[in-house]
Order: sequence, then C-alpha cells, then structure tokens
Amino acid sequence: MTKSASTAGKQASTQDADGMAVASFILGLPGLLVANIFLGPTAIVLAAIALRRGTSRRGRAWFGMALGLIDLAVLAILITADGTLSWSP
Repeated sequence: MTKSASTAGKQASTQDADGMAVASFILGLPGLLVANIFLGPTAIVLAAIALRRGTSRRGRAWFGMALGLIDLAVLAILITADGTLSWSP
C-alpha cells in the first residue's frame, strides 16, 4: 500500500467517525422526548465509536454521549414516576 492510499484510508475513517459523532448528537436530541429507550443507547454507542476512531468533532461526540445518557435518565424517571415507558397525560 502506498503512502497516499494509507492517507486516503485514514481520511475516510476520520470522515466516518465525524459522521458518527454528528449522528449521535442528532439521535440524542429527539431521544429526550420520544423513543428514548432506542435513541439513547444508539447515541451512546455511536459517540463511543466516533471517539475511539479519532473524530475531529470530539465536542459533538461528547455532547451526543451526554444526550444519550440524559435520554436514559429521562427513561428511568418516567418508569419510576409512572411505571410505563411512554408519556401519559
């Protein structure tokens, strides 16, 4: 493998990691209100993978991870308060 091919592969990996960081942030936001049982863990996993792969958007990945954890906290509060996995009036 040539040096330029190695560099191109590294750039593609970084771009993939950047996309995962953005995806974790985007999935964490609606997870605060809906489907937090699915979106929270997904945001956490994507953020962890992005950080492990060396994303250049570290802040966004960390924020996506925090949102995922908050999603799970909201879920725990809902289950404790209402005994259900959904909002109810």
